[in-house]
Order: sequence, then structure tokens, then C-alpha cells
Amino acid sequence: MKKLNDYLYSGDTVLKILQRYSEDLKQSAKKTNNQIDLLHSNFLLQIAELLEHNEFLTSQSQRIREFYKLMANEYPFLAFTFKGRIKSLIRAEAKFNGYIVEYIYDYYTQHGNYPSLPELKNSVNCFRDLIAYRIVISLPKCHLKEGETYADEEIKYLYDVANQLPGFLEERGFTAEMSSLTDQKISLLLEESVSPYYRDYIANTESNGYRSLHITFYDNIARCYVEVQLRTKEMDDFAEIGPANHFGYEKRQESERARRDAIPKGENIYFDDAYERGIILQQLELSKLDVNMFSAVNNSLINDGCGLYRGRLILPYEHLSSFQNDLID
Repeated sequence: MKKLNDYLYSGDTVLKILQRYSEDLKQSAKKTNNQIDLLHSNFLLQIAELLEHNEFLTSQSQRIREFYKLMANEYPFLAFTFKGRIKSLIRAEAKFNGYIVEYIYDYYTQHGNYPSLPELKNSVNCFRDLIAYRIVISLPKCHLKEGETYADEEIKYLYDVANQLPGFLEERGFTAEMSSLTDQKISLLLEESVSPYYRDYIANTESNGYRSLHITFYDNIARCYVEVQLRTKEMDDFAEIGPANHFGYEKRQESERARRDAIPKGENIYFDDAYERGIILQQLELSKLDVNMFSAVNNSLINDGCGLYRGRLILPYEHLSSFQNDLID
């Protein structure tokens, strides 16, 4: 079985790792007629193309920058950041295999048998966030009026921004995708014309406390999907350095995916392969890896200049409010 771990110790670049791993998976898939490994190979090529042919990201980020300029004009009293990233190779690999494990396990426990190959292939053909942008806003406290609550006022501005975003980007070559979050509560602050496109994790706070607005667009010019997340600073802190941060998320995912006992080994090759790839990926000692432009002291102190473990940044735009002591009508 081919696995990512085997390619992380030879000093290769991330692009070379992607190319070698993808090609080896493809050749192995042909020999064994493993359609999931073939799909996996093509998935890795998608990531390689994002990293290697990034001219379209310039166009994309410039069009998104236009919304940044709109916000700077309409909300000069707010502080906010725009960040963009390409999902890291290790995170993408973990999610791909995690989807397979979760889907087969859930299907097996519900039906007592295994999903068909077309059903399984469809379950992992759902990546829409290989490119993701995040908008984080913060309201200086000096702008609060008597009786106003800081968190409530920030959320009002966040929804106001969210109401403008789809129409603005659609005029610039993006098409909003319908939300995949079913039976969600709809906030009264979200306009009816845009609410079908948002996954509203503010009105529908997740069990771990995570809150954010998510929306997916198809970029008709770059011909790829992008996800945009909108958060207040408090929400972003909770997600990045609080209980909902990715480290905690990964730890929860690890326990959720530890379902080996429920699926008899040898009964489903797709589950077996994905489970093993996921488990050994979780056991990586980052300090021992030898990848060009990557180094780590341990699994917390990391200098990632290639997008192996942490997402590769596309852009940071920052607007700091200049009205700290001025009243705004």
C-alpha cells in the first residue's frame, strides 16, 4: 500500500512528493484495479496544480481585494483582516482518508453492509475548501453606545458584511454554491436572498462551541472552488487558540476515526487502506521529517515554508481602525 509517510524523509520538495506519491498511487491502482486509489491520485494532482500553477491566484486574490476595499470604505471604524490559504498536504491527506473511514463506518453501522463503489467515490468527491479565505472583524470598544453589547454589535456587522459578499463576488466571476447544511436555523440578520448559500454556524453553533459563517463559491475565471469564512475576532480566537482550534479538532477526529473494531479487518480494502494511512499520519514526528523548506523542533514548534503541515498563505490584507478615540455617527 502506498502512503504519504513513505515520501517525507528524502529531502524532496512538496511538489516532488505530490508528484511521486500521486504517480505511484496511480500505477498501483491500475495493477490492483483500485478505483479509490485512482481518485486519490487525482486529488493529489489537484493540490500540486494549486501550488505549481498559481497565476490564477493572483487574479482571484485581486478580485477578493476589491471587497476588502469596499469594507475599508464602508466600515472605516472596524478593524479586520483578510487571509487566504491553500490547504496543507498533511491536512488534505488526513481529510481524504478520514472521509472514507467515516463514510464506510457510518454506512456499515446503519445498513449492515458496505457502500457500493460509486457511492464511496461520490462521498469523497466533496472537497470545496482546498482554497479558503477568512474575513475576521473587530469593533473597537470605544464605539459602543450605552446599552449595547459588544458581541451583539460585532455580530450585526458580521452579518451585514455577509449579506453583501455573495452579490459583490458574483459580479466578479464567482458563483455562490447552495449550502450543504440541512435543516439549519436561519438568523434574522441574514437576508433571505443570501441565506440559502451560507452554512451558519453562529445560529447553529457546533457542539464544541465553534461559530462562523461559511460560504462556498465557484470561481468561473480560475475554474475552482473556494470557501470563505466570516468571523468576529472572538470567534476566530476560539477557533484558532481556544477549545475549537484545529489541534483539538484533530484530536476529536482521531477518536472518531478509531473505529477499527467495528469493521472486521480484511472485509473492505478501502476502509483498511484509509484507516491505516490516517493512523500512521497521526503518529508522525515532525522533527524527523526531511522535506525541503520545512523544519520542526517538535510537533508544536514548526517552521513551515512549503505548505506541508500548515496551509500555504495566499494573502493577508489588514485594516486597522484609525478611529480609536473618535465618535462615528
